[in-house]
Amino acid sequence: MNSWLARSVSMFTIVPVRVPVDLQPGDGLGALLWLPAVGAFAGAAAALPASAIRAWAPHADLLGAVLAVAALALLTRCLHLDGLADTADGLGSGAPAARALEIMRQSDIGPFGVVVLIFVLGADVAALGSGQGGPWTPVGVLAVAAATGRVAAVHAAVRSVPSARGSGFGSIVAGRVSVAAAVGWTVGVLGLGAAVAVGLSIPVGWVLVPQAVALAAASLFRMHAVRRLGGVTGDVFGALIEAGTTVTLIGVALR
Repeated sequence: MNSWLARSVSMFTIVPVRVPVDLQPGDGLGALLWLPAVGAFAGAAAALPASAIRAWAPHADLLGAVLAVAALALLTRCLHLDGLADTADGLGSGAPAARALEIMRQSDIGPFGVVVLIFVLGADVAALGSGQGGPWTPVGVLAVAAATGRVAAVHAAVRSVPSARGSGFGSIVAGRVSVAAAVGWTVGVLGLGAAVAVGLSIPVGWVLVPQAVALAAASLFRMHAVRRLGGVTGDVFGALIEAGTTVTLIGVALR
């Protein structure tokens, strides 16, 4: 397995992959650049229970969606959901940047984090459970949504985006992704969306447009976070991933 892919799987999923414990120069960036691919596979694997239920008991689609969303959270160790909650608490506090970053470091979850988690997880379940199509539709849609959210994280590490802290994952990768790599992953994830749409007999626009909206919304959110916090952090990356995934799922479900 590619060493950076192995590092990405090890860092962002529960899959037991043996890699060196200490991050070496470039390991964090390499792991981040493989994250959209890891997300696509994780999303597809997590949606298998939803596809099975849709095939055998289509009246229980909502149950399948709950299991799929829960499986994705489990596969990713709730890492990105934790980042989303911490970011919501920090930004929602209205405190100056230094205090907001301190709030985000705390291990507990405040009211903003709780409300945002409820909304995002509820929207994910509702969108995935209400989507039209055959048994394999949840697999394709969740794979595309998860990959799209992770491309938003790649965008957050382009060279013009600073880190809010001098330590942590954000400081390792912020400002290190080239524009070419960001564009390449954008084209790749849109290509994945188009291929999945064709394979599932979904109008291509009903996948590509939600993806584009998700990436645009994530960019606006990233700019707000940079303005409020002075840069990005690992928690902000998690929030971007979850936001991009949710917006994509909602858009596809609205067709």
